[in-house]
Amino acid sequence: MVQQEAAAAMAPTSNNDSKQQQMQQYWVNGALIVGAGPAGLAVAACLREQGVPSVVLERAGCIAPLWQHRTYDRLKLHLPKRFCELPMAPFPPHFPQYPSRAHFLSYLGSYARRFAIAPHFRADVASARRDGDCGVWRVRARVAGRGDVEYVCQWLVVATGENADPVVPDVEGLAALRRRVPVVHAADYRSGEPFAGKRVLVVGCGNSGMELCLDLCHHGASPTMVVRDSVHVLPREVLGKSTFEMSVAMMRWLPLWLVDRLLLAMAALTLGSVERYGLRRPAVGPMELKSREGRTPVLDIGAVAKIKSGHIKVVPEVKRFVPAGGAAAAAELVDGRVVEADAVVLATGYRSNVASWLKETEREGVYTVGFTRRGLAGIAEEAVRVAEKLGKVWRQQTDQHQRHHPNVRIISPPLHLHRQQPKPSLSCL
Repeated sequence: MVQQEAAAAMAPTSNNDSKQQQMQQYWVNGALIVGAGPAGLAVAACLREQGVPSVVLERAGCIAPLWQHRTYDRLKLHLPKRFCELPMAPFPPHFPQYPSRAHFLSYLGSYARRFAIAPHFRADVASARRDGDCGVWRVRARVAGRGDVEYVCQWLVVATGENADPVVPDVEGLAALRRRVPVVHAADYRSGEPFAGKRVLVVGCGNSGMELCLDLCHHGASPTMVVRDSVHVLPREVLGKSTFEMSVAMMRWLPLWLVDRLLLAMAALTLGSVERYGLRRPAVGPMELKSREGRTPVLDIGAVAKIKSGHIKVVPEVKRFVPAGGAAAAAELVDGRVVEADAVVLATGYRSNVASWLKETEREGVYTVGFTRRGLAGIAEEAVRVAEKLGKVWRQQTDQHQRHHPNVRIISPPLHLHRQQPKPSLSCL
């Protein structure tokens, strides 16, 4: 039933051109959403509540592929659950304060079923271009089992997020190193169990890098964390209260600089001085840095204690990887030291892939959700805002159509396509 509803939101169009006949072409009645992660699901649900139909494309074979296939087993949400809810759907009361990966995936599955969201899976978008003559977007995708398909839509919602593709640093010798020792990105890391008893060089000191080091410790490995830049480390909780929740409350009443001073004072009291262990703090406070550059502070869940005890070693940036004896990897650091390891884990983050397929400078009719570096809370706000805007236009189109065709009952209003030269409207499709 869900699949039938999704299919009903779009209809095939015909074209007599022999070249176009090789490509299936579909008119999307409403919005075309690219991405079926939390952002795509949220905006699809909000559009449904506004009465706007949509079609969701997802290049993977499941919803939330980043959470399904690119997260480690011990991952939990970094913020309290009330800051991670999608619109119109609170977490179940029995979920813990910090839901696990399994909890969150269960929540997303329930969310998709509740709002009857049935994405078109294995639809890899190759390009999107604006057809100014017709006032539509033409989005081409390679769909498994169907070949090339062109989706024609009035509105294009980009919801692939900032974490679409893994970032691999350009470090001299890294490519050759892969032939000698295991080199994995955090996207492919599941557990520290395979690394038990091994020396592991973890490149990156964000939330992922810290947590992977902690996980490696729990599985009997010896991690060394590469810190390439300054970083703010805050306790996840102070006296049982969420640090993030306290910062949100303080920012309602206090200036940002004062909130930062209070947060750093709490961090000093609970974590002590982290600079002496190689974790340099930025000159700008954590909330101001987040506001300026989108850089999120690390919320510590135990890694700092392991650093102080020596179970996690901290070293500066890797200059290059050099040949080493045996089966080990050797990393030459910027301070001249050489560190050997049996494996390398790259906790170097992700990047958006939108620029690879959306190259138009004209962005009329394009909306984005999930690109403001404000996490799940930001996604929820953006989804509501975009859906409300499109819902208003949709209702205006419906009212206009009904005034011109009072005896015609419609489920959704058609978009009147036009060219500069008078032609039948379907010629645009």
